[in-house]
Amino acid sequence: MTAIKESSTIQQNKKTALELCPVTFTMEKIGGYWKPIIIYHLSTESKRYSELKKAIPAITEKVLIQHLKQLEADGLLIREAKPVVPPFVTYQLSESGKKLLPVIHAMATWAFEHQEKHIDMEGK
Repeated sequence: MTAIKESSTIQQNKKTALELCPVTFTMEKIGGYWKPIIIYHLSTESKRYSELKKAIPAITEKVLIQHLKQLEADGLLIREAKPVVPPFVTYQLSESGKKLLPVIHAMATWAFEHQEKHIDMEGK
């Protein structure tokens, strides 16, 4: 993997955008295909890794693990490992993560309203 030069112009521009633009900051935390889906599946209750994997069958194990670690590092979810054999780990949204639920629900509402129109346009 190539090292990222922190002083490069693109890195400085990205840092400035993160500091000045709230949408850029939010997308940095929940952007991508899988993070909003993971947050959505944790919206009702805590889940074990296997429950998340079952709820999102198309995601690879590697990507799910990476995103869970990133969401935890960003303070959006809490990983709780119970000291038992076999290991028992659950994931739940943090208070900060729960505050994203209106955003996730707004995305779902928008999709329901526009998905049919999009499908109709493709069929014509």
